[in-house]
Amino acid sequence: MKPLDPRLLHHARAARGYLALTVSLGLVTTALIVTQALLLARALGRAVAQGADLDALGPTVVALAAIVLARTAVTAVQERYAHRAATRAVAELRESVVAHAVARGPRWLAGGDGPGVVTLATRGLDALEPYFVRYLPQLVLAATVTPATVLVVLGLDWVSAAIIVGTIPLVPIFMVLVGRLTQGRSEKGLRTMQRLSAQVLDLLAGLPTLRALGRERGPAARVQALGDAHRRATMGTLRIAFLSGMVLELLTTLSVALVAVGIGLRLVDGQLDLVTGLAVLVLAPEVFAPLRQVGAHFHASTDGVAAAEQAFAVLESPLPARGTAPAPDLRTTTVRLRGIAVRARDHAAPAGLDVDVVPGRVLALVGPSGSGKSTAVEVLLGLVPPDAGAVTLVPSDGAAIGLESVDLDGFWAQITWLPQRPVLEPGTIAQAVGGADLTARQTAAALTGLDAVLQDLPDGWGTVLGRGGSGLSVGQRQRVALTRALLTDAPLVVLDEPTAHLDAIGEQVVLDTVRELRRAGRTVVLVAHRASLAATADDVVTVRTGPLPVAPGTAPLDAHGAGRPDDAREVPA
Repeated sequence: MKPLDPRLLHHARAARGYLALTVSLGLVTTALIVTQALLLARALGRAVAQGADLDALGPTVVALAAIVLARTAVTAVQERYAHRAATRAVAELRESVVAHAVARGPRWLAGGDGPGVVTLATRGLDALEPYFVRYLPQLVLAATVTPATVLVVLGLDWVSAAIIVGTIPLVPIFMVLVGRLTQGRSEKGLRTMQRLSAQVLDLLAGLPTLRALGRERGPAARVQALGDAHRRATMGTLRIAFLSGMVLELLTTLSVALVAVGIGLRLVDGQLDLVTGLAVLVLAPEVFAPLRQVGAHFHASTDGVAAAEQAFAVLESPLPARGTAPAPDLRTTTVRLRGIAVRARDHAAPAGLDVDVVPGRVLALVGPSGSGKSTAVEVLLGLVPPDAGAVTLVPSDGAAIGLESVDLDGFWAQITWLPQRPVLEPGTIAQAVGGADLTARQTAAALTGLDAVLQDLPDGWGTVLGRGGSGLSVGQRQRVALTRALLTDAPLVVLDEPTAHLDAIGEQVVLDTVRELRRAGRTVVLVAHRASLAATADDVVTVRTGPLPVAPGTAPLDAHGAGRPDDAREVPA
């Protein structure tokens, strides 16, 4: 990323106002620094050359104290608004990245770039705070204080100005040389952290299975190796940062020393008066200070800069085309899937799937694990574009329209989707099941068995759940999600493996829920493994895998190579 990348101002509006404030404060700081140097030189010159006492220097000392207080106030304002701007800008970037990633769809998230978005949107973008709080203000000061003080020194003593101008270019040259190496280290560290996070998330998700198989200690060596790699990358970045800081300090110290030696020799020779010499001596360190600080704080912001680059790569990636046509009423619309095939590594899952989701009926998708049942649901919901075939909405009183032409927000507003792992946002159980009145909630809870769960909770409906429904077991979360599905008025309800984590009693709850949904005239799509769940359906479709399409997106796939596939059939329950 550039020192001040325009993309940051485009994607994070909070950075715009903060940049304007930083520039204004930089100009004020420049004026205060120059005034302070001139007053200090005048006071010391009068005290040394003229023997002025404290009474004579009183007004100058008061003015100096006022300037010191003003500089302190400016620094405090800068710090305060820097933290605010950093928090808001990071929040805006995080929201944009998450929204863009969601718009790309679950297929992209599960691909090569998707897993890194989790780390980027959590820990990665937090590293931008040093960029806003430390690096950006010093960058503005380097663009204002340094040229302004050089011009003042030029007006006072052209010889010292020539020495400063001759040594200043050495600072950015060393900064660029060291900064490039540090930036590469930071990008490597961020990639290592993303791999480590992905590995740990996969480990936690599969830990119950690993424990059941007695293999829970197997991935420990891999996680430790990734952690060591991240530690080495981080320590390498810090080592370079400390060494480069020493180089910059030594370089600027020698530059100021050259100015001081020149002033001392000319003072002794009588070619320069004391007040002018003192003013130049006070201003010389101020010329190099912003540049030195830019180099020092650049290393503290490289992790954030690397994360911002990845955020921009996500935000600038193309989004799939979205339709604009109004979604038809799903209460009277058949969702038709024809020849659906989705690529999955070296095969298609599903392959050549034909399905009609008829209003008011219960449809069950069955088949072996990995055959593409959940993927078929994602295609039905418009979350995954098929590699072959098409999804069409056929209203009972209108012309058919392709799902790709429909406004998905209006389409999704008519659907309730219960995935394999229910998503429960933090809040009370009453909030989790929706805004229905107490009577409706109690009726639905009695049907799903949630009422028995509430009896064991001291706060009942007011029980507060953590992120992901923490505080409840998997089965209890499933009951909350089923209750929410009953209380919504969405005409289409999609249940993906609703009995996967339930015992026989919980399974009966799901069966009763499906029957109640059918009785209410709702359309239900089930992904079912258990025969008892499939038996409740009006239509049963078997999903199977098949060969990859020769030309994806052109002709429907057939599991046998030609003709209409026989791996998708409708069987009356």
